[in-house]
Amino acid sequence: MTTTIDQQPEAEAKLELTFAAAAARYLSSRQTIGLKSGTQRELGQATNSVLRQVGLLGAVYNYEIRKGRCERNPVRMIDMPRQVRQAEIKFLSVAELERLIDAAPLTRLLGPLERVLYLTAAMTGLRRGELLALRWMDLDADAGLIRVRRSYRRGEFGTPKSRRSSRAVPLAERVRAELEHHRQRSAFTEPHDLVFAHPLHGRVLDPSRILKDFHTDREAAGLRPLTLHGLRHTFGTRMAAAGAPIRALQEWLGHSDIQTTMIYADYAPDSSQGAVWAARAFEPAADSTGLHTRETG
Repeated sequence: MTTTIDQQPEAEAKLELTFAAAAARYLSSRQTIGLKSGTQRELGQATNSVLRQVGLLGAVYNYEIRKGRCERNPVRMIDMPRQVRQAEIKFLSVAELERLIDAAPLTRLLGPLERVLYLTAAMTGLRRGELLALRWMDLDADAGLIRVRRSYRRGEFGTPKSRRSSRAVPLAERVRAELEHHRQRSAFTEPHDLVFAHPLHGRVLDPSRILKDFHTDREAAGLRPLTLHGLRHTFGTRMAAAGAPIRALQEWLGHSDIQTTMIYADYAPDSSQGAVWAARAFEPAADSTGLHTRETG
């Protein structure tokens, strides 16, 4: 079937409507991914992925419009999903972290390694893929830093999530000592070897295996439901509570947007000393100001 010149505008309009409907269905299906509890991804991540993908598609259409190859951008017809953030971030206290580490059985093949991995995740804030891709050459004990240069995602090694994700992260003395002890036990200690290599063959660990073991250990430790990403939140909240500057925390976590880091601001010390002022404002002596007798209007 051929389309005449007179029919082209109508055909193009139908094509755009068809595309918009298909894109809307795609959005609807993508938004359901990662919204389940347990080992699924946390609420909000799937929506962010959709926004990036559709944003890229919209940019492609805008480019075609500027080049005169397209008249309209059908992406604008889509009702975009709203970004949803969890009302409460889940993290561990110091005591809970110790319970989690101790819950990983030393008799399990990956148990000793996973104990070090849990500690490193909580005390550096590295993402799961960054931990799995970490090499011995990325550790700088003299400078007290871990340099994040790679990530392991979807079965491949690649660059980190964003430009800011290539970064240097503080290497605390406890983490340095545990990693050194782990290296002494490992058969894979060359600079290019993986820090958390499989103990039998030295290849990258199976991410799903790590997640399964994490949830087994979490339950054994008697901890509330929490994802592995909660160890990254543990780093963020503990560092903020210790008084680390939010801008520095943004750099350490590799956030491209400071607003993402601001979820930890509530855990920082109150520099305004609001509690002191509130206590002083309601001391009995405050009544001497006559505030209780003052009327308005």
